[in-house]
Amino acid sequence: MAITKSAKKAHRASLKKHVFNVRRKRVLTSATKDVQKLIATDVKEAGKSLSAAYKAIDKAAKKGIIKKNTASRKKSRLAKAVKRAAKA
Repeated sequence: MAITKSAKKAHRASLKKHVFNVRRKRVLTSATKDVQKLIATDVKEAGKSLSAAYKAIDKAAKKGIIKKNTASRKKSRLAKAVKRAAKA
């Protein structure tokens, strides 16, 4: 348990940030899952929801939830999957 006053305050701040980080990560995973589901059913809708997934990925990278290269990799793989589904 935190002993000093500053450690207690830092702990409170980390708990608040944790809520935002979890929320942003949840949005990220749900957006990518939505695209994956739409790839299986409706490719045109998947292309439209791809921009929402990009937005969620970029926001997560900007806030430090995921690293920049991880964000780039996720976006690349989603775009590749949509393109592959459109061809088929």
